[in-house]
Order: sequence, then C-alpha cells, then structure tokens
Amino acid sequence: MDKATQTELEAAAFRRLVAHLQDRTDVQNIDMMNLAGFCRNCMSRWYREAAEADGITLSDPEARKLIYGMDYATWKATYQTEASPDQLAKMKQSHDHEKKD
Repeated sequence: MDKATQTELEAAAFRRLVAHLQDRTDVQNIDMMNLAGFCRNCMSRWYREAAEADGITLSDPEARKLIYGMDYATWKATYQTEASPDQLAKMKQSHDHEKKD
C-alpha cells in the first residue's frame, strides 16, 4: 500500500472514531481512561499537537470542539456524569501505575 492511500485510510478511520464517540455520549471519558488509557480530551490534545507540528495554531477549545462536536463546556454540562468512587479509584490506580513505569 502506498503512503498516500495509507494516510487516506487512517484519516477515514479517525473520522469514523470521532463520529462514533460523538454519537456515544453515554460513554464517559473516565471509563475510556480506565479501560483504554485515553479519552476525548487526549484525542483533542493529540489533534492540537499534530496541528502545531505542521505549523498550524489550534487552541485547546478549538481542538476539543472538533472531537466533541460541540463546545466542551456544553458537552460536559449535557452528558458528563459524576464519577463514582470506583471509577475514581481505578483512575488513581492507573495513574499510580504510570508513575512507576
């Protein structure tokens, strides 16, 4: 597979992932972090960092809007639930593990 085709396929898969996460507002970021080690905020940061690497200025709020499909504050107020003690404990355990590596 040539590099241009690979890039096109990767971009298409990324767009599908973003659309999927925009549709699955029931999936909480903390659950994504606890299960996969990344969340929508991570994706928006990676997007911003990729833009910066190409000399494109993109703010965190702009990048988050691209990933969330709306302003982060709106998404958070509309869809984010309060984390349970179990979710917070898993997050702490995950972060403690990362510090040891």
